[in-house]
Amino acid sequence: MPATPSSPPRGPTRLVVLVSGSGTNLQALLDAAADPAYGVQVVAVGADRPGIEGLARAERAGVPTFVHRVADFPDRGSWDEALAASCAAYEPELVVLAGFMKLVGPAFLEEFGGRCVNTHPALSPSFPGMRGPADALEYGVKVTGATLFVVDPGVDTGAIVAQTAVPVEDDDDVETLHERIKTAERAMLVDTVGRMAREGFAVVGRKVRIGRPVA
Repeated sequence: MPATPSSPPRGPTRLVVLVSGSGTNLQALLDAAADPAYGVQVVAVGADRPGIEGLARAERAGVPTFVHRVADFPDRGSWDEALAASCAAYEPELVVLAGFMKLVGPAFLEEFGGRCVNTHPALSPSFPGMRGPADALEYGVKVTGATLFVVDPGVDTGAIVAQTAVPVEDDDDVETLHERIKTAERAMLVDTVGRMAREGFAVVGRKVRIGRPVA
């Protein structure tokens, strides 16, 4: 994966956010970006399906949107190329997958490798995939959490940017645990994306450093 320049860009960092649902992480980023000191401008929001609240949040904020449904393309590769092209049209310096429920492919990673991040509701590398909170409960761990990582071809396998811990309570079920993880995840996402924008970051192999080069 290519290294990302560690020096911060001039002006606010241009951010494209991809969503698939209600867009609560997107809203947190939009709210933070309303303060010029945060250092981010959300320039577009993309989705893999129409009619979702995430798109409505973007439209209420005056942010351009685009939608690419996998079913509208002859194959997954064509969808991936179109997604990459639509994102690239807005010239983002960083792409955030905020509850985006599709895996991006080679064309997207060729364009945005090293500058696209995603969140996972577990402490990677534990419990990858769609059932992170449920798997944590079933395994009986006492602490789980959320991970912000650089997107790569795998499932929740990219270099870790940040993590936050969430205790597992004795009376937790999947819903209560997941809600607490999502609250911690939003705070981590907003804080870390802001730091990446203001201070710059570098990705070399499995190491990610914010504000200084990787040794």
